[in-house]
Amino acid sequence: MRILGIDPGSRLTGFGIIETVPNGYRYISSGVLKIQADDFPRKLKQIFDGILQLVEKHQPEQMAIEQVFMGKNADSALKLGQARGAAICAVQMHDISVFEYAAREVKQAIVGKGSADKLQVQQMVKLLLNIQGDLQIDASDALGIAICHANFYETQQRLQTGMKT
Repeated sequence: MRILGIDPGSRLTGFGIIETVPNGYRYISSGVLKIQADDFPRKLKQIFDGILQLVEKHQPEQMAIEQVFMGKNADSALKLGQARGAAICAVQMHDISVFEYAAREVKQAIVGKGSADKLQVQQMVKLLLNIQGDLQIDASDALGIAICHANFYETQQRLQTGMKT
């Protein structure tokens, strides 16, 4: 199964694509969509178009995306929610299933600690996917989201079919 992970943002949107293989995952691609429009509606269109291009190129079967975290700045949370919406709408153009995960869930799944920092997630993602060299933080977050989903989905499938781990 091919999974597109998205770390949404109105300036930088990270993406990571993995494929599940027996006993693990295979790295396909990752990177960052740099959103450069001046006004917000155009930023959302750039996110939509960028995700749509990724879907058409890599043909993922599922998408995993980070949920909005409500911090101190409500305006930032609203913009993040709209960026998420643009990404979700793009994959819906191809009827791709969408799964959402809280940042703490992803960190717990990748590092084993829900309060892990971004560098810990980045290092573990590189280790899990055998990535050498540099990996942008937003891309590693997106890959982490995809790995989190792969693990969750596999466990869910095993439980539904009654398989023992």
